[in-house]
Amino acid sequence: MSPITPQNLLTLEIYDTVRPEMRKKAIALRKQRTVMLGEHLKLDFENEFLVRYQVLEMVRIKNLIDPQKIQDEIDSVKALVPTGSNFKASMLLEYPGRPDRIDILKRMKGVEKKVFIQVEGQPRVYAIADEDMEYVEEDKTAAVHFLRFELPLAARESLKGGAQIMVGCYHPEYPMHVGSLEPETLASLIEDLI
Repeated sequence: MSPITPQNLLTLEIYDTVRPEMRKKAIALRKQRTVMLGEHLKLDFENEFLVRYQVLEMVRIKNLIDPQKIQDEIDSVKALVPTGSNFKASMLLEYPGRPDRIDILKRMKGVEKKVFIQVEGQPRVYAIADEDMEYVEEDKTAAVHFLRFELPLAARESLKGGAQIMVGCYHPEYPMHVGSLEPETLASLIEDLI
């Protein structure tokens, strides 16, 4: 997997011709790589294709041609691309239309540090949250966090050998887990590992 650069992005002209197919693939891949923990906590596991698609969409929307401005768009999201030893995910807390949403987010403070992955037969790996962002600790959690799950070699090898993953949250206000992933979700995540 090569890093995303202005030089290896599709031009806007080429992107416009392939955009319908890329969009279709991105929607299917996003659905495949989404894990819901209960009704309100969603993990969207990112990969190079999805981040590249996001950059192309932003370049298209902003009609960018200046390589430095394109690089700025890349820089804003490049940390979401897995590096071969980890999974990276956008975590969303979804409480649409709830008048008590702020109170919920106050009670959920620190939830981003309580999300984990456990490869079958291996210890839990807790998320490293928002490491590439300036994050001001408030009296509540944010509705969106960016997570990295750094997997030890033994866990990566177990996954490649057929082990399953449990994904969960160990926060007192939101204890929830998914005991195993759908086969296509697991297969897609394993592609992120070297």
